Amino acid sequence: MTDLSASAEQGSARGKALGAIISIHNAIFSRIDAALSSWAIPTLARFAFAAVLLMYFWGSAMTKLGDGIFGLFSPSVGAYAQIFPQKAEAVVYDTTQFSIFEKLLILAGTWAEFILPLLIVIGLFTRLAALGMIGFVTVQSLTDIHGHHADATTIGAWFDRASDSLIMDQRAFWMFVLITLVLRGAGPFSVDKLLGIDRQNSK
Repeated sequence: MTDLSASAEQGSARGKALGAIISIHNAIFSRIDAALSSWAIPTLARFAFAAVLLMYFWGSAMTKLGDGIFGLFSPSVGAYAQIFPQKAEAVVYDTTQFSIFEKLLILAGTWAEFILPLLIVIGLFTRLAALGMIGFVTVQSLTDIHGHHADATTIGAWFDRASDSLIMDQRAFWMFVLITLVLRGAGPFSVDKLLGIDRQNSK
């Protein structure tokens, strides 16, 4: 009986110690969450996007512009080759062989690569811009795989040892940042905040 009683007391002491640790843990991180998460998460997500992806997308968009001041309205041959690679090759890069619908898609894709990243960085209509970028990256990845015939190394795979593939690994993190912005909005340091958009989520 003495051994059983001593064992029970030890078990009770361990339970109390564990309970105290859990209480301290919850108290600390609930305060951190209350103080930081509402503004830090969306702000850091926008910072990460600006630091890593803004110039990437703008650089890509620049390659799609035509010559001269009206190049923004007349995409380059490279734009056709990037967005519709198989057809561009089939028609020997003769842009007159593309339909009006295809030309409008190329023009819209070029503009989107300039406008959507800018909206995210300044925090204007951030949820919609991030949602648009999710669609853009999805189409970009499918074009790389099926249009440009990306190899297995470029595509990569999840749950393997490698973490450096362009599509499955890197773009998973891009998507995570964008999904965070769709769910959390721009945060308080944004044009959305000034305009009263997502006011309840930007305190």
